[in-house]
Amino acid sequence: QVQLVESGGGLVQAGGSLRLSCARSGRTFTRYAMGWFRQTPGKEREFVAAISWSGGSTAFADSVKGRFTISRDNTKNTVYLQMDSLKPEDTAVYSCAAKETLAVPTTPWDYKYWGQGTQVTVSS
Repeated sequence: QVQLVESGGGLVQAGGSLRLSCARSGRTFTRYAMGWFRQTPGKEREFVAAISWSGGSTAFADSVKGRFTISRDNTKNTVYLQMDSLKPEDTAVYSCAAKETLAVPTTPWDYKYWGQGTQVTVSS
């Protein structure tokens, strides 16, 4: 089994920055792609960013391109989401997900393991 724990959420003003972390534990000797998704009440889960197991490939939603960066430190089994120039519409619960694959999945149903999520609130 794989456990994912997010941290780093909080309240920030528009234009500010936050860095989310997702620590992975459990089976650690397998190649996992990692993704970040977000969800607001009444809406479907939305893809934000993903990174391949090596960190060599990334993908971003159009809404966050140029503002968010995804990275990973495999020595710490942790993936990061650096969020800059935050907007009120970025407000959501952000969850990380993991999938044993060499690809970079961008849809929720591609991922097998999920964290509980962390709230990000951007005030105007």
